[in-house]
Amino acid sequence: MVTANYIARGVGPTVIFLHGIGGGAESFSNQLNRFAEAGYRAVAWNMPGYGGSAPQADMTFPALADALLGLFDGLSLETAHVVGHSIGGMVLQQFARAHQTRLASMVLAQTSPAFGNPDGEFQQKFVAARLAPLEAGQTMAEVAVDVVSELVGDSALPESMAFAESCMSKVPPDVYGATIHSLVTFEGRDALPDIQVPTLVLAGEQDTNAPAGMMERMASKIAGAEYVCLSSAGHLANIEVAEAFNWVVLDFISRHR
Repeated sequence: MVTANYIARGVGPTVIFLHGIGGGAESFSNQLNRFAEAGYRAVAWNMPGYGGSAPQADMTFPALADALLGLFDGLSLETAHVVGHSIGGMVLQQFARAHQTRLASMVLAQTSPAFGNPDGEFQQKFVAARLAPLEAGQTMAEVAVDVVSELVGDSALPESMAFAESCMSKVPPDVYGATIHSLVTFEGRDALPDIQVPTLVLAGEQDTNAPAGMMERMASKIAGAEYVCLSSAGHLANIEVAEAFNWVVLDFISRHR
């Protein structure tokens, strides 16, 4: 089992945050103190290879879900609320397949139930487009400028974009590449009706990576799921519209403590 690194704030029921490909635990800086102030133990996890977490050779979704289980056990958690953003939401869906009893509630934020066939033309073009700048010699900091500008909504503040770029610049290139390759293998549509824990599906109005319409359909497949679309938000809602993101998630979790 790899050594897990995380940032924790506060005491109370635990809320775990799972970041996206271009993030890391630091990307939830706008959430940690706010959730601690609200009476929770907020834990932002660095996935394997991110932040101070040890890398692992296997970056498949079952392996990442096992790593998340290791975090639960390492923190001696019977249950926790878990917020998964982007690929973090896919890891959370994978985790729920085998460990629903460990989940007090789940928030699927700006994520998807599937990426389709990893051998498909769209998926192969996606991987090639995402990795081409690195293969051409760009640094992660340079890549981040272009990627973040594509992810955020029209109203994103310059300081929010700069923060997102800073987070992405710290992702090791090899880990970024391995995670991109893993992303396109995810397929979880058939498992959505099996989710029995309280679930919030959280979309961004201007998110083109996980479009609101797709996320609303996703919510309809999960029994009792709540669906919320954040106005003006792109794919990085926890950074772009942090106050609205925090309010919606805290309201949901407070009803399932």
